Amino acid sequence: MNALLLSEYKHLAIATLPVPAPGPSDVLVQVAACGICGSDVHGYDGASGRRIPPLVMGHEASGIVAAIGSEVTGFNVGERVTFDSTVSCGVCAFCREGEINLCDNRQVIGVSCGDYSRAGAFAEYVTVPARIVYKLPEGLSFAEAAMLEAVSVALHAVAVSDLEGGETALVIGAGMIGLLTLQAARVAGCSRIFVADIDATRLKLAADLGADKTILASGVELMQEVLRLTEGRGVDVVLEAVGRNETIATAIDCVRKGGTVTLIGNITPQVNLPLQKVVSRQIRLQGSCASSGEYPEAMQLMATGKIRVKPLITAIAPLSDGPSWFDRLHAGEPNLMKIVLDPRIGSGHEQ
Repeated sequence: MNALLLSEYKHLAIATLPVPAPGPSDVLVQVAACGICGSDVHGYDGASGRRIPPLVMGHEASGIVAAIGSEVTGFNVGERVTFDSTVSCGVCAFCREGEINLCDNRQVIGVSCGDYSRAGAFAEYVTVPARIVYKLPEGLSFAEAAMLEAVSVALHAVAVSDLEGGETALVIGAGMIGLLTLQAARVAGCSRIFVADIDATRLKLAADLGADKTILASGVELMQEVLRLTEGRGVDVVLEAVGRNETIATAIDCVRKGGTVTLIGNITPQVNLPLQKVVSRQIRLQGSCASSGEYPEAMQLMATGKIRVKPLITAIAPLSDGPSWFDRLHAGEPNLMKIVLDPRIGSGHEQ
C-alpha cells in the first residue's frame, strides 16, 4: 500500500509498505480521509518528541471496513466508520471510571514517543482495535468525519468546565479547536460567547459560526474590551485554546471572581502563572486533555448541523500532496484551517 512516511524529521514521502494484518480484535480500515492535526505538524519537525521516525502519522480519520479480526462482532466489510484517536487499555483505574483519556497505558494512533509506536492513517489502510471504532451516520461525509476527533476535544473541554447554562464565555484563539469550542459552548447553553484572536480572517469565521462578539485584540486591550462588555464583571468562563504565557495571563484577567479558566491549548510546555490573582479571586484553572468518549455525541451534533465543520475544511487533497501541505502548514501559511488527505484520490478507489 501507499503510505506517507516520516523517514526523518522534516522529510515526508510516499513509501510502499505492507498492508497491515488485523489482529483478532482489530478492524482493518481502508482510509478515505485523514486530517492533518497541529500536533502532526509539531511532530513533523521533532518539536513535540511524539513523532519519532520512521513513522506513518495521522489520527483524525475515517474510512471503510476492509477486513475484521476473528474475534470482532458488530462490524461488516464495506461499512463506513471512524475511530477514536486514543487507544486505552480498558483495565486501569481510570479506564474503569470511564476516564479513558487519562488511561495509565494510553496510546495514540499515529504516534511514536519512545514508550510505544503506533502506525497512523496517512496511508491506504490502517488497523485499529474494534473497541474504538464507530459506524458513521449516513449523512456525514468522510471528510467531515475526519473532524470528529477535533470536535470531541472541544466537547470535552466544555464538559470539564461544568457549565450550567446561561454563562457568558470567552474563547481565546480562533483556530480549529477554538472555533469548534465556540460551537460546543453554544450547544452547552452559553448565552453570550465572545471570541478573541489577532487574525481578522479567523474572526470572520467565528462570526459566521455564531460568536456573539468577535474581538480583534490581545493582552490589556482584550481585557479592557471584555470588562466593558460585561460591565466590569468579567466573563463566567474562559476557554483558552492557545497555550502561551500571554494568552493564559489574559484569560485570568478576563474571568470574573470565582470563574473558570479552562486550558485547552498547550503550545508552550511551561507558563508563568499570576498566582496571586488566581488565589485572591478564587479562580478555577481546569485542564482539558483530548477527549473521553465524546465521539457519539460529536457525530450526532455534526449530523444534525448543531456543530458545523465544513467551513473549517480548507482543502481535500490526495495523499501524494501531503509533503507539500505539511511544508505549507509548518511555514505558518495564513488562512489554512483543516487539510484532509484522501488516499483514494488518484488510486482508482474514489467513491
